[in-house]
Amino acid sequence: MDSSLLGQRIGLQIRSMRLNRGHTQAELAQLAGTTRQKLIEIEQGSLSVSMNAYARVFAALGTEVKLVPVSMPTLDDVEDLFNE
Repeated sequence: MDSSLLGQRIGLQIRSMRLNRGHTQAELAQLAGTTRQKLIEIEQGSLSVSMNAYARVFAALGTEVKLVPVSMPTLDDVEDLFNE
């Protein structure tokens, strides 16, 4: 997956969580200890923002990152697991 696409997807999810919790950008930025401009960059999926800034926003939203595969394995991929 292209890294810029990944950044955009994370940014959209952060924006969605912020809106679902009823926060403005300014409110969430204050909770996260960052600037509104930095939050705007995060919501736009900027790859130049530090992981620390993302982590502070995740913490302010009361959420965590969970990595999931882009696609599920096929039967051929897991076949050897059942042959042992």
